[in-house]
Amino acid sequence: MTVRVTERDDTHISHENIADGIQIWDVHQQDQLVGMFHVESDAQRYKAELEELENRRNQ
Repeated sequence: MTVRVTERDDTHISHENIADGIQIWDVHQQDQLVGMFHVESDAQRYKAELEELENRRNQ
């Protein structure tokens, strides 16, 4: 399984969010968007949860 966290670039954020300085972190699992977070640590924590669940299924 591939889970990755990426920060949205300005081309994928509304002009209002850019003006307000809002960052969005996307979590993708197997190239599908499965979560969006305003704080990177929350996105990383969700990624870890997904990886743990997948590891349990594979045991």
